[in-house]
This record gives sequence, C-alpha cells and structure tokens, in this order.
Amino acid sequence: MQDAGASIWNMPIAYIKGVGPQRAELLKKELQLFTGRDLMMHFPYRYYDRSEITPIAKLSPQQEYAQVKGRLLQFQLVESNRYSTASRLIAELEDETGFVQLVWFNGWQWVRKSLQPGKTYLAFGRLSFFNNIPQIVHPELHDSQTAPHAWPYEPVYPTTEKLKSRGLNSRAITRIMAAFWEKISDKDIPENLPEHILQRYQLMERAKAFRAIHFPNSLAEAEAARRRLKFEELFLSQLRIALLRHQHHEQSKGWKFEQVGALFHALYNKLPFALTEAQKRVIREIRRDMLTGHQMNRLLQGDVGSGKTIVALLSMLIAVDNGFQACLMAPTEILAQQHFRHIQELLDGLPVELALLTSSVKGATRRQILDGIAAGHIRLLIGTHALIEDVVQFARLGLAVIDEQHRFGVAQRAALWEKSDIPPHVLVMTATPIPRTLAMTVYGDLDVSVIDTLPPGRKKIITVHRTSDRRHQVMDFVKSQIRQGRQAYIVYPLIEESEKLDYENLMRGYEEVKAYFPEPEFRISMVHGQQSAEIRNTNMQRFVQGITHIMVATTVIEVGVHVPNASIMVIESAEKFGLSQLHQLRGRVGRGAHQSYCILLTAPEIGKEAMERIQVMTQTNNGFLIAEKDLALRGPGDIEGTRQSGIMEFKLADVVKDNDLLMKAREAAQQLLEQDPLLMQAEHSQLLSWLQKDNRKTHWSKIS
Repeated sequence: MQDAGASIWNMPIAYIKGVGPQRAELLKKELQLFTGRDLMMHFPYRYYDRSEITPIAKLSPQQEYAQVKGRLLQFQLVESNRYSTASRLIAELEDETGFVQLVWFNGWQWVRKSLQPGKTYLAFGRLSFFNNIPQIVHPELHDSQTAPHAWPYEPVYPTTEKLKSRGLNSRAITRIMAAFWEKISDKDIPENLPEHILQRYQLMERAKAFRAIHFPNSLAEAEAARRRLKFEELFLSQLRIALLRHQHHEQSKGWKFEQVGALFHALYNKLPFALTEAQKRVIREIRRDMLTGHQMNRLLQGDVGSGKTIVALLSMLIAVDNGFQACLMAPTEILAQQHFRHIQELLDGLPVELALLTSSVKGATRRQILDGIAAGHIRLLIGTHALIEDVVQFARLGLAVIDEQHRFGVAQRAALWEKSDIPPHVLVMTATPIPRTLAMTVYGDLDVSVIDTLPPGRKKIITVHRTSDRRHQVMDFVKSQIRQGRQAYIVYPLIEESEKLDYENLMRGYEEVKAYFPEPEFRISMVHGQQSAEIRNTNMQRFVQGITHIMVATTVIEVGVHVPNASIMVIESAEKFGLSQLHQLRGRVGRGAHQSYCILLTAPEIGKEAMERIQVMTQTNNGFLIAEKDLALRGPGDIEGTRQSGIMEFKLADVVKDNDLLMKAREAAQQLLEQDPLLMQAEHSQLLSWLQKDNRKTHWSKIS
C-alpha cells in the first residue's frame, strides 16, 4: 500500500473532517469505527434514489421513499386535541398531475417562517398514504433552482439510536464519508486480486468498487461494486484456508502407520454387522492419511446413529497395530462411560488393554491407570477432559479421537497435541451435520469425511407435531408405550436469559408429569443443569439401566445418551428450539429395534419461522438437509461454533445468500494455488503482500 494511502487508512477517526473528539468517541463506542479504514469499511445497506422526480399522480403505496417537485401551497396548523396530543403543520405541494401533503410534527414554527407559499420546491422523504392522500412527513425540501442533489443515489448507513440523538444519523455519516473521499485517490486503494481473476469473473477494480459502493452513479454500479468486494472477502478467506491446508499437508510431521494388522482384522471379522459403504470409504480415507508421514487432521461428520464410533475404534486399532497408543476424548462423563462400555463389548476376547479415565476415577485405580498409560501397557484410553491433565503422560500417543468436538475449547484440544513429541494424528467427530457452505468456510483447512448413510434396518423415527391443547392424548400415548416396555424422554427448553425461569418451568413440568404418571406404576428420573454432577449422573444411570421409565430433562441429554429401549421423545415448547437442536434431541431415540416417535409439542399459535422449523422436522430425518435449512433460517452467525471461526469477519458476504459467489471464489483460489502453490509468480506478488500484511489469526479448526 502507498504511504499516502496507508496514512489515510490509518488516520484516527477524530481527525477526519466533520468528526472531532466527541463524535469520535461515540463512533468508536457505537459502531467500532476507529480509523479511516474502519470508516471506509462501514458500507451502506441501501440507497435513496435522488436521480428521478416522480409525478405526484404516479406515487404509489409500493414506494418507500419519493422525490417530487411542485409549488408550495398554503400552510394549515392543526392544533392538538383529544384525538391527537401533538400539533402539526400541513402544507400541500402540487404539480400539474396532483398534490401531496407535507407534514411536520416537530420544528414546524421554523418551517412556517422559512418556507414561502407559491414557490417551487423539491421534496424528498418517506411516503405514506392517509385517506388515499399521499403524505411525506418531515420532508427534506430544497429550492428547485439550486444545483441537483450531490449524490444521485444517496447511501444509507447503519447507525444507532444513540448516534441519531447526537446528530449522527445516516445523512451525517454520509457527509463525513464524502469529506473523507475528497482526500482519497485511486492509488490509495491498491488492487489485491490478479488481473486474470478480475477478467475471468468480470470484477470491478478495487478502487472503483470502494468508491462506487459508497457513492454510485447507478444502482447497477452499486451492485457491481458490492459483488466485487464480496468476492474479495470470500476469495481471500478461501485462499488463506487453502494455504493453511497446503502448509499442513506439506510441512506437518506425523507418524507413519504402515500396516493394518491383526487387531484391526480380528475386530473387523468378528463384528456382528456389516459396515456400510460410507463407513468403509471413511476408513480408507483415514488409512491414506496415516500413510503419508504427515499429521492427519480430519473431521468426521455423521448423523446420529450413523456408526462413527466403530470407524473411530477401527482407526484406533490401526494405531495399536503399529505399536502406538490411541485415546478418545468425550465431552461428558456419561458419554465417556458409554463409549467405554460399547468399545469393551466390541473388543471382548481381543488382546488389547483398555481403560477409562474421568474425574470420578480416584485413588489407587487412578494411579494404576496413569502408570499403565506412561508405561505403554494401556493401549486404548477413553475419557473426558481428564485426558489432557498434565499428570496424563502417554508412552507413545499415535492417534487422538475427539468426540463432539465443538464442546471442547481450542486450548483443550491443543493440549492433546503436546502429549507426544510428534503430534498425534487427530480425528474429530461431530453428530451435528455441518452444511457444505459452512464446512467450506469454517472447516476448510480440515480434511472432511462424511458418513452419509445409516446402517441397514434402522427404522425411521416418526415425528409429529401436536399443540399443547392435545397434551392429554400425547401423555396417553406415552403411557401405552411404557406399558409395552418402552421408555420416554420429556424435554423442556433452556432459555439462557433466565436460569431461574428455566428451573421453575422444569419443576412445574415435572409436577405435571408426576400427575400424569403416578407411582408405583411409573418411575421418573429428572436431570437438569443445577444438579450436582453426581446427582445428575446417578439419575441418568437409573434411566440408562431401565430402573426409571421417564426422563424429565432440560437439553443436558442432547449429546450422547444411548438408551436403545427409549423410543419416545416428547419436546415441550418445541417452538423455542433451533432446528439443529431439535434434530439432536430426536437422535436420542431410534437406537433400538422398536419403532420410535418424536412428538413436538407447541403452543396453539406460533410464529412463521417456528412453524417452518416444525414442518422441516416432520418432513425429513436427514440431518444434512436440516442443517442446510437451519443455516438458511438463522444465518451463519448463529450456528454453533462459527463465532470462533473467522466467518463473522465478513463485512458484506453471506455464505448462505452468496453461495454461488462462494463457489466461484473457492474455484478461483484452488486453481490459482494449483498453478502457483506458494504465490511466487510476479503477477501474484501483490496478493502475497496483501495476505502477509492483512494476516489474521489462524482458523481455530487448525488445532482441532
């Protein structure tokens, strides 16, 4: 970047004409605008068309804003009365086609003195209709003889109520922006995309795009500028990700697992079921990674019940067959215990030592496990975050599997890397399907495997919507299922704003459930976040073991509870849950041989978006379709995990709405790096320089 440009971009906002110290403090606090660069990147979200004058007769309710020209007629003051608390001044502006009313509620005394009836004015403002008469309230008026408006398409900038109250509305920001632009030339905004990309994707030059997005000569020019700057954001994001990925593949050291040995084959041959083609494909992908001599960094996506655990176990046995240890880290103690029991059953009769390490493993047993890990006798270790404590020292850790990885912080995941001289291979698993567009942006530097089919024989969960006035019928159905030997979940929502309210709702619900299901015929467990871990675990285990028939809970049961006999999921106030969460909860049932049901109970009247979510749930069990719909409904910013990812740094681009542009940007980044992997060619020097200057923190997924 040129020195002059750099100084303009880095100029403190207080020194920009029209700002000053007091306004600068407000702009910093309200809009996080600190420098000229921040101001330049504060983009308008729409434009007022000041280029045309509409004949009054052609004004229509479809127009939000209008500009008209006409002769100002008499003023009329309407005094306040019992129907209206405010006095207002009304004037008529007429052209040869009709008239429009101009209305002032505030400052009308000044208006009446300053404007001249009989004179011709340009009037601009928000249009409304009252008794079929067009009205403009608090219009902006100009003498029709003055020069045309400075901005044919006036930008409208985001602002806040506090800024507006201090005179910093969109118009004031526009004036500041215009004054700032007077100091800027095209050379102050250097190009950062190669010429061949500009031509191939028909993109506006960068300097022109910045000027045109703020002060366009036409709406088409504004749209072309917006497209160019969106493409730039997406392209640079995809390029960073691809460079990280290339760097990881080329430079990261990793253990080389050259054989698929006796333990792998022994388990594979004794499995009581055949692996799906999707599971086999994923194992082949993992196997290839482990042969490269570079560290594997792979994300395994698979819907609830798709068979991720058996893939993880077979991968862990490859590590053991090659003389290494492997571990599996789960987010909760109950999930760790469940993995341990399941893996123990599968490994029955095979010569491999397995251990479980959680915070509740104490004393001599804990010491024995720690010694076994350090000595290398324990080859497979299952546990919670206890695995990353300093006291846990592996003899030779070759593979770390992390289940439900979004539940762990970056530092927790990174701690596993430090358990070995050469970082272990890493396989992170999630049962939360990630939409393709989001995976490309958030997890693009990970290799992604997908198990996209369920094991054969799985019965589809029947999902129905019922309103709360039919609760009796729902509970009667639950009773009939329990009498046939099944178990049921009844889940209440967590509203983050009020733990107290959540607890009260849950307790009220619990009392209602007890009234519907009296003891001793029905036994009930309750689990919620305010219980101690010990009580919560005990209540969960009572349900897992079949001692209780019904689990009343908040969403703490969302992840990992495996109860094949539980065949009914009742979700209370289902309209308060997100799509992804509803799908995760539904996945707690349908794990056994019996037909399973998910009943979504809502209020009789719910909003349009909530009804859309409910309809999606009743129409499909496909987690990836649900994830795509969830992304479309909520936008990327609200999807779990994305806040840490860098996706929120986009000023203009939206990975959902701009999916086509994202695909083009990804294609451009991949093709460029195929030709010039290290950006060493002369035509890419500007791009390399830009990436080095504008370098952001590495994606958190790099240390998954």
